[in-house]
Amino acid sequence: MNGPNVLLILADDMGYGDFGAFGNDLIRTPHLDRLAREGLCLTQQYAGSPVCSPSRAALLTGRYPHRTGAITPQETRGLDRISPREVTLGDAFKSAGYATGLVGKWHNGALDPLHHPNARGFDEFVGFRGGWADYYRWRLDVNGTFRPTDGRYLTDVLTEEALSFIARHEADPFLLAVMYNAPHSPLQAPEPEVARYEAMGLSRGVALTYAMIEVMDRGIGRILEEIDRRGLTENTLVMFSSDNGPAFRLRDDQVPAGVSVDTTRFNCGFSGCKALVLEGGIRVPMLLRWPDGLPGDGLRVGEMVHFCDWLPTLLDAAGIERPGGLPLDGASVLGQLRGEGSRPAPARFWQWNMYQPIAETNAAMRDGDWKLVRPVLDIGYRTAADEAAFRRYVETDIEYKYHPENVTGLMDDPDPRLVIPDPPPPRLYNIAEDPFEGTDLAAEHPDRVAMMGARLQDWFEAVDEERTRAHELTLAERSG
Repeated sequence: MNGPNVLLILADDMGYGDFGAFGNDLIRTPHLDRLAREGLCLTQQYAGSPVCSPSRAALLTGRYPHRTGAITPQETRGLDRISPREVTLGDAFKSAGYATGLVGKWHNGALDPLHHPNARGFDEFVGFRGGWADYYRWRLDVNGTFRPTDGRYLTDVLTEEALSFIARHEADPFLLAVMYNAPHSPLQAPEPEVARYEAMGLSRGVALTYAMIEVMDRGIGRILEEIDRRGLTENTLVMFSSDNGPAFRLRDDQVPAGVSVDTTRFNCGFSGCKALVLEGGIRVPMLLRWPDGLPGDGLRVGEMVHFCDWLPTLLDAAGIERPGGLPLDGASVLGQLRGEGSRPAPARFWQWNMYQPIAETNAAMRDGDWKLVRPVLDIGYRTAADEAAFRRYVETDIEYKYHPENVTGLMDDPDPRLVIPDPPPPRLYNIAEDPFEGTDLAAEHPDRVAMMGARLQDWFEAVDEERTRAHELTLAERSG
């Protein structure tokens, strides 16, 4: 087998502007900057969603997240789960004889062995299945068995596990996904790194965030050095990205006492942040290095690429036939990365809200240079009881992170009833001329707004119908 090893490294809530290669002169990310110098930088890469579980589902399946069932990060409601009917990246590489491992954050199915990474194509899993973990009081799932904390910093623990996997499989072709928690909340980092950023005049919250990224960067450097030391660099395809844009506003329980929940920081001028379908929420970095298979030397590639494109691209690079599965939304971009011509980028779509999807809020379509945005609605709870149901979810979510043995099944209370206001008019931007989405051109191009709005609605109805149908089929199969 001559296919490359694949090392997929994913940060959590790291923005386009959170490392030096894209213009941040405050943060220390020498190893990511090295990766950018030695490999390729994609300047128009889009996450699958502005939040984690749906975005990861697109990356792992090559399909829009709504189709997969992973619609929102609420794992204690089962809304983060990838349907068992989907073929994952792990499934495909495992079928071709690769050793497959996932270290770190899963967040695509908890509280059910059917959704464990070991059941989704990853032979080895060391990490956590929910949306976040305490960086010091962690409990790791090791192939289904819990390992209690030993007090080490979680990012360093995940790095050590990645190094162990590489050492055990250096003679095998391998797919290793290293899904770091950083810089997702809770904001926790070693004090020396935090103090250095505070000394620059940064707020405590931003200093913590940058320190978390710096420790992760140091771990990535150790992984790259290990690949070098074992002579694996030339035929290892290294990828680095983030699941969505940066989180600029946190909950009180996600920051230390007395620290502001506002972590707004440099993001290259893009509007919006995590949870929004504006550029700041969905345009994310992508660094690639594969000396045997791709050009490098810091080449910047402006092709529009979506998370759905990576499964077919990686299979193409490895010469692997996808083992069945449902129709893909993505397509291989290997030729474009190699400079073998370009393709018209297909239209791409996004939509996200809490609970069941609502087409009228926080949705977008990118078609060539044009982007249509349905702004996020100010959705409220119908009654105090409905708001209390949301608070119960937050409490259960926190309990699951610290004491997973106490949460053994999904919450069975119904979704809160919502008050959904009438939507404002959609907005239209020319991203080539206005990447920061500062000028709404909808009034000047009503025909384009109508056309793109109709296509966005058609897409939403199609993917949501498929999601509902797949869920019903899964329930029928499991009960029958």
